[in-house]
Amino acid sequence: MEASHVAAPAVRLGRMESPGEDEIATPSDSITTGPPVFQVSDLSVTYGTHLALADVTMSIRSKAVTAFIGPSGCGKSTFIRCFNRMNDLIPTAQVGGTVLYHGEDLYGPKVDPVEVRKLIGMVFQKPNPFPKSIYDNVAFGPRVLRRKDGLDERVESALRRAALWDEVKDRLKTSAMSLSGGQQQRLCIARCLAVEPDVILMDEPASALDPISTTAIEDLMHELKTDYTIVIVTHNMQQAARVADMTAFFSVDVGEDGQRTGVLVEYDETQTIFTTPADPRTEGYVTGRFG
Repeated sequence: MEASHVAAPAVRLGRMESPGEDEIATPSDSITTGPPVFQVSDLSVTYGTHLALADVTMSIRSKAVTAFIGPSGCGKSTFIRCFNRMNDLIPTAQVGGTVLYHGEDLYGPKVDPVEVRKLIGMVFQKPNPFPKSIYDNVAFGPRVLRRKDGLDERVESALRRAALWDEVKDRLKTSAMSLSGGQQQRLCIARCLAVEPDVILMDEPASALDPISTTAIEDLMHELKTDYTIVIVTHNMQQAARVADMTAFFSVDVGEDGQRTGVLVEYDETQTIFTTPADPRTEGYVTGRFG
């Protein structure tokens, strides 16, 4: 199916449990997290004539942290952008296969990508606060969605959940640009939380931060997964080992014509991926022999 660029009539996306879990292969039976939020089947992404990601099938469970690891160019960021249809914003992108969200096709003809992004928020690699006050950054989403009742309480709650309230409560009207890099990233997380998403996507959220700020972001992920499903792309294998319940390892296949295509090699509980992986390519990557 092609990535849509025209908003279709909105379909209300729910948070109910998904049927048909057995139709998609899942990792080992010892997983104790909730039912699948996403079920991905035979997903491929093409940019123009370049096949960037091929034939990915996996399910992502609720209230867990799932990490995507792998070398540069293996399609990790392309894949995570499929979950909230960010690839729709790239004119040459085409998405094939199926992505179900609580059993509903995210790429169905009546699904509005804007509605998708209300429930599936995203935090990017580089902190991107708006050139507004701290308060206005967090209040931006609720105002756009016309959720203005109890706005002060909503802003405070989001900042508390992002572990930032105590640091900024006395300067909410000051510019967000005055915050440190780590604080700006937590502010972006608070901005995401303020619209009450179901899922939080994080594309290398700590790669530009110092070790102390990175630890704060990782601690925050541990706290947030009690209420949210979190999917993270990271180049830092130690970070994946620390924060993730599940880990997917992606690699690159090089065709005879030299074209590089991302592929999912292995997906399992994080401890299994890092200690007893089933595929020698995974073992080679996590032990540092390649990648």
